[in-house]
Amino acid sequence: MKLEEQWCMMTFDPEIFFNVLLPPIIFHAGYSLKKKHFFQNLGSILTYAFLGTAISCIAIGLIMYGFVKAMVYAGQLKNGDFHFTDCLFFGSLMSATDPVTVLAIFHELHVDPDLYTLLFGESVLNDAVAIVLTYSISIYSPKENPNTFDAAAFFQSVGNFLGIFAGSFAMGSAYAVVTALLTKFTKLCEFPMLETGLFFLLSWSAFLSAEAASLTGIVAVLFCGVTQAHYTYNNLSLDSKMRTKQLFEFMNFLAENVIFCYMGLALFTFQNHNFNALFILGAFLAIFVARALNIYPLSFLLNLGRKQKIPWNFQHMMMFSGLRGAIAFALAIRNTESQPKQMMFTTTLLIVFFTVWVFGGGTTTMLTWLQIRVGVDLDEELKKEPSSHEEANGLDKSTTKVESAWLFRMWYGFDHKYLKPILTHSGPPLTTTLPEWCSPISKLLTSPQAYGEHLKEDDLECIVNQDELAMSDQEQASSPCSPPARASLDPNTSLQKSSKENIYEGDLGLGGYGLKLEQTPGQEQRN
Repeated sequence: MKLEEQWCMMTFDPEIFFNVLLPPIIFHAGYSLKKKHFFQNLGSILTYAFLGTAISCIAIGLIMYGFVKAMVYAGQLKNGDFHFTDCLFFGSLMSATDPVTVLAIFHELHVDPDLYTLLFGESVLNDAVAIVLTYSISIYSPKENPNTFDAAAFFQSVGNFLGIFAGSFAMGSAYAVVTALLTKFTKLCEFPMLETGLFFLLSWSAFLSAEAASLTGIVAVLFCGVTQAHYTYNNLSLDSKMRTKQLFEFMNFLAENVIFCYMGLALFTFQNHNFNALFILGAFLAIFVARALNIYPLSFLLNLGRKQKIPWNFQHMMMFSGLRGAIAFALAIRNTESQPKQMMFTTTLLIVFFTVWVFGGGTTTMLTWLQIRVGVDLDEELKKEPSSHEEANGLDKSTTKVESAWLFRMWYGFDHKYLKPILTHSGPPLTTTLPEWCSPISKLLTSPQAYGEHLKEDDLECIVNQDELAMSDQEQASSPCSPPARASLDPNTSLQKSSKENIYEGDLGLGGYGLKLEQTPGQEQRN
């Protein structure tokens, strides 16, 4: 009896992982997303995240089903205890990659930013896809034999997946839009503590509302973080910008450490462990095969349409970086009532620890062996990238190196002309971009600061630093409650400094558009 009481004191409800610990981790991932390189590689990231996760899920499910049949033949399982849907469920939760250790080393060593973005972008969206996929598989229920294919149940699960993902995306984005409008049209910036508190509560409400609506809160809070960073961040006061950075970085750090500490505790104290050597061996084999089927064939297909190819050493590093972590553990611990689920949980724990220790610890050696660039000279990278004027004037040319140029440029044009002016204080006035018959609405929604930036060529970007939380000149220029920023005496130096921060310190703007501080007429008179 005492043993059971001690165990209960060392455990807590698995739902706490999803409702308390995971939201800060996912929100921080979206809030600190390097959007410049993310959107430049958007096509590849979406391919790896959606199609790659589906391939990984199916491959792991099929391989594990073969091992389950071998276990039944060996007498280790009863026929009917482990269905094919259980194998797919295990495949979906094991498809959630979490290369947090690898990415931390990448950031410290300043690895090639394109490799960093491909891996980080895939892992962020992959987590969201894996969570929704796991839920969709769990509600897949054929009317007759669970081991047979039921077309009606399959299409119902696919519809649930698409509906839940789209609904969660809309829910998270809606809360971020509401926050952006509140911070734009009110004087909250004069009360930084209240502004930070409202920002936090509305972001958390996106998660809670999605869960209450039977959607996926993790997906909602991810896209809420991305939208908050791109729009709301521009409207915050300097104090609130600093506080939100520190708050969510600290919550992310704390939540990740709590989860990994609890994983270590669960490995030795969980009472219903089910160690099966054949199942564990099959799981290790399955995740490596599935990762290879994900990375190499998709990279080959993507390179057919990319101007800047994904080189072999990048592909090998992405294959090596398929670590499992907090998401896989949280999905596995949600249900440990049946024997198959207990076996999945035990195997997941072992895989998480093995991949983090072995692959995470071997990252530096692998980078050296694959001859991947580290300590990238950002100034040299800037010289290779086209200037903002060339980017704006050469939209019809095929000189850009990004494979999703048309999608990227369409989005940037729409965002710069309409969304940014509506939701922030930056961008051209709506009176110059909307038709004349929309003049009353244009005047109502356009911020007074926007008229001072009339015909401004470069969109304003905002920076969210991951490690170094110093405020940049760019933030000072974009804060509505701060004094106007003064342009640097050396424009080239200012541009290089800003762009250098954009690459490795969390670029929250869209594309390779350098910061161009312009003086308003009022500033010229004062100077």
